[in-house]
Amino acid sequence: MTSHRYTMPPEWAPQDWLWIGFPHDAEEWPEVLPRAQEQIAAFANVVAESGQAVRLLVRDAANEARAKALVSGAVTLEWRTYGDVWLRDTGPLIVADAQGERAARRFAFNGWGGKYLMDGDRTIGAELAANENLPLKTADWILEGGAVDSDGTGLAVTTEQCLLNPNRNPDLTREDIEQRLADTLGFTRILWLGDGLINDHTDGHVDNLARFVAPNTLALPRATGKDDPNADIYADAKARAEAAGVTVKEIPSPGRVTSGERIEPASYANFAVTSNLVVVPTFGSPYDEEGVAAIAALFPDRATIGLPADAVLAGGGGFHCASQQMPSAGWRV
Repeated sequence: MTSHRYTMPPEWAPQDWLWIGFPHDAEEWPEVLPRAQEQIAAFANVVAESGQAVRLLVRDAANEARAKALVSGAVTLEWRTYGDVWLRDTGPLIVADAQGERAARRFAFNGWGGKYLMDGDRTIGAELAANENLPLKTADWILEGGAVDSDGTGLAVTTEQCLLNPNRNPDLTREDIEQRLADTLGFTRILWLGDGLINDHTDGHVDNLARFVAPNTLALPRATGKDDPNADIYADAKARAEAAGVTVKEIPSPGRVTSGERIEPASYANFAVTSNLVVVPTFGSPYDEEGVAAIAALFPDRATIGLPADAVLAGGGGFHCASQQMPSAGWRV
């Protein structure tokens, strides 16, 4: 008797809606909370205007009032208890079987290695799954959704810096983690990259470094400018991907993006793929236009737009981090 096999659809598979978290915590977004809210609202608006349903999570009455002032009537607001807006990590990961039936997966969560743990972050994923009557399985090991990316064929990409970090699952070996990824998310082959971007709060989430854009095809930044702080990281990732037989499509990096003296983990790779639209974060970099164009060329079947995300990044993430898609029920493995 074979076990029922589920796998994670690729992000370019049809979606029923997109969940997005709306920023609410002034401590997390010092001095930039209003701009972060405006940038997330602009993200929600363009996806909704493209014809896809958007569910924007708001924390309380004040949060709802602020969101209402910024989003169009096409965006649905939902009151939820959540801490961080990074639903890619705290929301449900949706898998599907060969018949297109969906189920949800959640994992243990320790605030990205014990850094940030806010009220609701451990419960929002199960709550959203239950709201849709999705069968839910919760694993007993730590994994954030932004730490893995899938091409829909069973191939996934991750980083050693995150998944092998002692602040996540110190008792699990690489082989243990590969087996658990196979059991929970249907990943049968793992491409291990090395480090993620410098100063990434998440310890190197792969969704800020490398993204599948088609089966066995990975978008990876290339260094731009002589002072690109992540040049060696990009080169190492490219070498590992090509050695594994994965096709690499290079996109520009934003180059050196700083806030004061701090190097920011800015990346066009944190784009969100929705049913009709790809939304790329931009940072006021001279490479923004080139970065958006390079990603648009990888998704000829849908529109691509760049939107400012520097204030969102100040809170620790981007548009992909702040969203989680609901794949359509009919998708087939």
